[in-house]
Amino acid sequence: MTAVLNEKTTSGRSIILQEGWRVFFMAAGIYAVVALGVWLVWAGGLADLPFAPAPIAWHAHEMVFGFAFAAIAGFFLTAVPNWTGARPASARVITLLAGLWLAGRVAVWFAMVLPGWLVALVDLAFLPVLAATMLAQLLVRPKPQNLMFLGLLTLAWVANLLVHLDWMGLAGTEAQGIRGGLLTVCAMIAILGGRVTPAFTRNALLRVNPGAAVPVSRPRIDMAGIVLALLTALLATADVPAALTGAVAVVAGLAALLRLSGWRPLDTLRDPIVWTMHASYLFLGLGLLGWGLSLLGLGSEIAGLHLLGVGAVGGMTLSIMSRASLGHSGRPIRASAPLIWGYVLLPVAAGLRWAASTWPEMFHFVGTVGAGALWVLAFALFLVALWPVWTTPRARGGAR
Repeated sequence: MTAVLNEKTTSGRSIILQEGWRVFFMAAGIYAVVALGVWLVWAGGLADLPFAPAPIAWHAHEMVFGFAFAAIAGFFLTAVPNWTGARPASARVITLLAGLWLAGRVAVWFAMVLPGWLVALVDLAFLPVLAATMLAQLLVRPKPQNLMFLGLLTLAWVANLLVHLDWMGLAGTEAQGIRGGLLTVCAMIAILGGRVTPAFTRNALLRVNPGAAVPVSRPRIDMAGIVLALLTALLATADVPAALTGAVAVVAGLAALLRLSGWRPLDTLRDPIVWTMHASYLFLGLGLLGWGLSLLGLGSEIAGLHLLGVGAVGGMTLSIMSRASLGHSGRPIRASAPLIWGYVLLPVAAGLRWAASTWPEMFHFVGTVGAGALWVLAFALFLVALWPVWTTPRARGGAR
């Protein structure tokens, strides 16, 4: 039965800017398609990219600090008021944040003709304002497990600063900053994914069978998974000796896989909107393990980083954004066919990109371009499925 839509609008502003999840999940989806589409033009040999950073650096930076942090902003602007009972950010604040995020993207795209210091100033403005917005809400009901996300946003800001210092010719820290940013996002997934994946799994299993076995929480392993992921992000940003960072990342990956093993992933295979979170967390464990081993001299570092970037970050953001969009709009939390195809395509893309770097003599071109094309298709399907959700009012009685 079609949901009855609430016809009431607020203050004449666009509905997109009324709630953070609408504008930032939409922005993340659009940018996932546009930025990767532009990257495919270069990777496919069709044209050069007219950007000041090298194409690979531009691609990596924009996937982390552009795409991923749009998704993260949408999540925090939605989740933090629910955690604390604080008033959600106003449309004016959401508009400011969206404008700052977009200004950062424009500045990086036009870095060829802008002073480096101006590009840095504009691109670095977004996260502090997001953190300040969150701080005001978190102080309503301060809890250490939530306040720690402000520390992670600070770490991400430092990582982005390291990239810009390199682009301004002041330091050789581009790779350090990009890796630090990516691993910081992965630490957020270790924490947040570790919260929501078993919780949503438990709810889904009990809804079908009240007597079903549910995910198991093992506090020591859970704590190890969180602490080790955080430490990996810190070490990556600090650029300590590779052997130490690699060893910690390997143990962090094993801890993530151990956590996942207790969440009954195989019992979720009939529920796509749940199993996609398990698949994404699996890639978190495999990516940390693979990247850590590469720093110890075993395997390709780029392969490990793409397991994290495509499989873990891409997969978990797609999972959470789609679920949150449905839930906060009052729709049934049930994946449509386009979303299910997106859930399937991203793990395949991650596998292809891993193969492209693991066996470059055989699969580099096909794996790189093929993975990028599947990523674009997955997020295009995401946009098709959820555009009506973002652009229409909440269903009457829908959760906030």
